[in-house]
Amino acid sequence: MDQSKGFWKQINEGLHDMCYIWAKETANTVKDEGVLIFCVLVPLLYPLLYSWAYNNEVVREVPVAVVDMNNSATSRQFIRMYDASPDTKVAYKCNDMTEAKDLVQKQVVDGIVLVPADFDIRLGRMQQSSIAVYCDMSLMLTYKAIYQTAQAVASQMNEKIQIALSGNHTDREDQITTQPLAFEEVQIFNPTGGYGSFIIPSVLMLIIQQTLVLGIGLSAGTARENNRYQDLVPISRHYNGLFRIVLGKSLCYFMIYAVIAAYLTLVIPKIFGFTSIFRTSDLIGLMLPYILACIFFGMFVSCIVRYRENVMLLVVFATVPLMFLSGASWPQSSIPGYWQGFSWLFPSTFGIRGFIRMNSMGATLQDVAQEYQALWILVVVYFLATCAVYRYQIIHTRRHALERLETLKQRAAAIKQKRNNESNQQGMPAV
Repeated sequence: MDQSKGFWKQINEGLHDMCYIWAKETANTVKDEGVLIFCVLVPLLYPLLYSWAYNNEVVREVPVAVVDMNNSATSRQFIRMYDASPDTKVAYKCNDMTEAKDLVQKQVVDGIVLVPADFDIRLGRMQQSSIAVYCDMSLMLTYKAIYQTAQAVASQMNEKIQIALSGNHTDREDQITTQPLAFEEVQIFNPTGGYGSFIIPSVLMLIIQQTLVLGIGLSAGTARENNRYQDLVPISRHYNGLFRIVLGKSLCYFMIYAVIAAYLTLVIPKIFGFTSIFRTSDLIGLMLPYILACIFFGMFVSCIVRYRENVMLLVVFATVPLMFLSGASWPQSSIPGYWQGFSWLFPSTFGIRGFIRMNSMGATLQDVAQEYQALWILVVVYFLATCAVYRYQIIHTRRHALERLETLKQRAAAIKQKRNNESNQQGMPAV
């Protein structure tokens, strides 16, 4: 009976401590403007801005400057075909690259097409020629329009050259020469062929991880800068309360990001009409380990953050590489093995892959079992790693407190001894 009472007493104490740390961490989050901005305002506003920028999916009549150094009938034909495309418009014909660069700097055009001086000569010699394309990468929609239009026009001209050299006698022979296998290109899981439906799902998942790391890192950096060790790692009664500390702090961020994740995965695609064909139950099953893995990953990373500004530089630097390593914007099969192994350290890798397959391909939780299991493994790994680091910080904090207390005792003893000496010299009784 006594053992049973002791067990339930320990459970009650654990829940009380965990809720106390949860409430204290929530209060610190609300009071810290930086943490509040990155954990609440950025996840709410940034997806709206990013989705609005790519809401058109495709763009038309993108202005381009052309530098024709060849000025031949063939080069002029290429320029006419390029201008006839619905995606691009030849807005300016420049004499040299300097003039074209000035137009790009003034944001009059979004790209440059350069026809080299030996363009027609090399084609006449039956040699491969080239067209140089320079694009403004600030908006991927314009880059896609300028680059893909140049590829399409080059392919059409290549077909005409191929027909002229084949010596065919009928149209059917020309058709077989240029297209020996008839096919129809259909973009699976992206019927509009737009950039928004292609990249926005991965961006939304990456926002969850990056803002969590920013918010937790800012909170930890602030505690270190102000020497508030009790806010960095609250000291419980015993070392067996370590799980209470980690779980209490993580509950604060889980409470916030359960709402944020629902907003990003359900509301944003609905507002902008992006592809969304997942089942809600499967999405909840995937988001649970993903949010937990991101929280423990952020808590682990925050232990190496000394100043608030450091975490901003770290997150900004890692955002683009993590996007490529996830396999969303770069083919996963083309990523080297050692980089794929490195990408497994980040929850965003498996979260993005699983969410894209659910959101755009209609996959179920069983279909993304590999990503689902990997996320739970990361939850356990980063939870234990966070506990280990927090244990070290608890020992360091207690040692620091004991050293400070010992220093205060020595200082008080020195002051008392000094007063006694002064009293003895004056012939007064010692205090």
